[in-house]
Amino acid sequence: MKVSRDQLAENHRQILDAASRLFRERGIDGVTVAQIMRAAGLTHGAFYGHFKSKEALVAQACAHALQRDGIDDLARYVAGYLTPRHRDEQADGCVFAALGAEVVRGTPEARKVLTLAAERQIERLAAIAPGRTQADRRRAAITTWSAMIGAMILARLVDDGALSAEILGATEAGLRGFSRTG
Repeated sequence: MKVSRDQLAENHRQILDAASRLFRERGIDGVTVAQIMRAAGLTHGAFYGHFKSKEALVAQACAHALQRDGIDDLARYVAGYLTPRHRDEQADGCVFAALGAEVVRGTPEARKVLTLAAERQIERLAAIAPGRTQADRRRAAITTWSAMIGAMILARLVDDGALSAEILGATEAGLRGFSRTG
């Protein structure tokens, strides 16, 4: 039985949804194609009708997870990112904090996806960051975002809940103060 174009597109989206969540939750090597397809509600055999390889899926799943709404307030964005909920719900969180270290060792295709996404994110943050010049705002955007990602990685890494919360809180407070200095 032939699958309609609409159903094919829906199946593709379901695979990307499942893969982006599972990759962020378990890591790229921590999940198999069979597990992704099962989570998407599809058969393993259907995978190759959508992707040439798991590596191709990684790149597309990262791109899929990076589709975000606009950012209009830097302080609110920082405060929303640096939360215990974001730390604990890794499967729905930031691709850069969850998969960045793995993608560094991954395919050029996945690295390209994250490079383009990083540039877009820096541009979005620079548009609302403090600073007198575009160069100042870009520098503030890079500094802010780098601190956010680093803090999230550290907060997830440590096995001490109080220290984890302290990392998130201190970074948020530091960035709040930084954003006023522009």
